[in-house]
Amino acid sequence: MPFEADLDRLQAIVAELESDELALDRALELFEEGVARLRAAGAELARAESQVQRLVEREDGSFELAALG
Repeated sequence: MPFEADLDRLQAIVAELESDELALDRALELFEEGVARLRAAGAELARAESQVQRLVEREDGSFELAALG
């Protein structure tokens, strides 16, 4: 599932968990789903971060791609 979809679903889960009329079974189910979505979103974010690079100008005027960090 795309990162943005995971975030949207996490927001929906939080909203439902904040409900006053939520059965314990449903709350546990939502919590488990939320943890799974959070892990998936975190993994996707880590993957994206590993691909982030910056353009660095060398002394001779040419450019190279260098990883951030």
